[in-house]
Amino acid sequence: MKSKLLLLVFALFILGCSNSVEFTEEYKNETSGKYLYHPDEIMTVSYDGNKIFFNFKGGKIEPVVLNYNEFFIPDMYKKFRFVEHPKTKVMYLSVISKDDETKISYDYKKLSDDYKTPSQYLKEGNYEKALAGYLEIKAQDSTSSYIEEWEFNRIGYRHLRDKDYQKAIDVFTLNTKLHPNSDNVYDSLADAYLQSGDSLQAYNNYRKALERNPNNFRAEKYLKTYLSEENK
Repeated sequence: MKSKLLLLVFALFILGCSNSVEFTEEYKNETSGKYLYHPDEIMTVSYDGNKIFFNFKGGKIEPVVLNYNEFFIPDMYKKFRFVEHPKTKVMYLSVISKDDETKISYDYKKLSDDYKTPSQYLKEGNYEKALAGYLEIKAQDSTSSYIEEWEFNRIGYRHLRDKDYQKAIDVFTLNTKLHPNSDNVYDSLADAYLQSGDSLQAYNNYRKALERNPNNFRAEKYLKTYLSEENK
C-alpha cells in the first residue's frame, strides 16, 4: 500500500512538472505507428492534436510528457524516448535506463503499417502466415507463452463446439507443427477429423498420438475399433 502511494505521489509530481511542448508534424509522422512490444503484441503510438498516446493491451494511455522526446508512463513506471537506429535508420521506442539515462537501447522496433502479429493472422484464418510467425517466436524462445500448446487446443475445441470443423482442423494442424512431439496435439486433431466424419484421418492421427505416447488409451481404443471394422 505504501509503495503504491509513493508511486502516485511521484507520478503527480512529475505531472506537475511536465513541460508543455509542441510536436512538429514531421516528428508525429516519424514516431506514430506500430511498435513490436512483445513477440505477439503491438504497441501503437498515436496523436490527437498535440497529445501523444500509447495504445497497448486494449488500453489507451496518455503519458506524462517530460520534454520533447521523453515520456513517463505511471502504469508501467517507465520512461521512454524515440530513437533511430544509426545503421538501419529504423525508429525504435527506447526504455530509458534508471541507472544511466544517457544509455541508448533499441527495445521496441517500429513496424510497417500493414504488419500483423501471428495471433492476428490466426484470427483471420490465415494459418500459413500465423504458423510462420509462431515458428519464428519458437526459434527465439521454445518456452514462450505465445506458443502454449494448451491455448491452441482451447481455440481448436471452441471451433469444434461451434461445428466449424475445418477451422478446428486447421488450428490443431498448426499445433502439431509447433509441438510435433506431443501426443495430445495429434489426439485433438484426430478428434476433429472424427467429428467431421473423416475416419481415415482420425485413424492416422490417433496412430501418431499413440506412437508418441503408448499410454494414450483413447487413441489405442480407436485404432482397435477402426481396424476391427475394416476387417469385417
